[in-house]
Amino acid sequence: MSIYRVLDKLENYVRSGTVLPLKRRVLSEERLFEFIEKIRSTLPEEVGRAKLIAKDKDRVLREAQERAQAIVTDASEAHAQLVDDHEIVKRARITAETVLREAEARAAKVREGADAYAAQVLVDLDSRLSSALGSVKKGIETLAIARAGVPAQTASPASQPLAEAAAKSKRAAFDAQAEPEHAETAQLESV
Repeated sequence: MSIYRVLDKLENYVRSGTVLPLKRRVLSEERLFEFIEKIRSTLPEEVGRAKLIAKDKDRVLREAQERAQAIVTDASEAHAQLVDDHEIVKRARITAETVLREAEARAAKVREGADAYAAQVLVDLDSRLSSALGSVKKGIETLAIARAGVPAQTASPASQPLAEAAAKSKRAAFDAQAEPEHAETAQLESV
C-alpha cells in the first residue's frame, strides 16, 4: 500500500470524526496508532525502491564493463590473427581503445546519473518522512490538548483551516515531486 493512500485514509478518518462544539473532533487514539503503524510499514517499500535503483546502477555498470571487456578480447583475437598485416593491427588497436574509452565514459555517465537520482530519491523520501512525522506529531499534540481539557479560547480556531490548507499544499508538492521521479526513471531506462 502506498504511503499516500495511508495518509489519505488517515485524513478521511480525521475528517469523519465526531465534531464537538468549537470545531473539536473526537478520534480514537487506537485508530490513530493503527494509521501510524501502517505508515511505518509502508516506508520500507519506498526505501526498497531506492535500493532497487542503486542495484540497477550496478547492473548497468557491470554490463558496460563486460561489453568493454568483450570488445578488448575481440580486438586481441583480431590482433593475433592479423600479425602479418601491421596496418590492420594498428586499426584494431585504435578501434578497441576508442570503444573502451567510450564504454568507460558511458559507464561514468550512468554511474553519475544513477548516483544523482538515488540521492534525489533519498532526499525526497527524507522530506516526505519529515513532513509525515510533523503531521503525526501535530495530531498527537492536538489530541493531548483536547484530552487535557484546554479551554476553547486557547486553541486558535483559525489554525484549523490553516492546517487544512497546509496539508493540501503538502499533498500538491508530493504529487509534483512524484512526476519528475517517473520521468527520471524512464530516462535511466533509456540509457
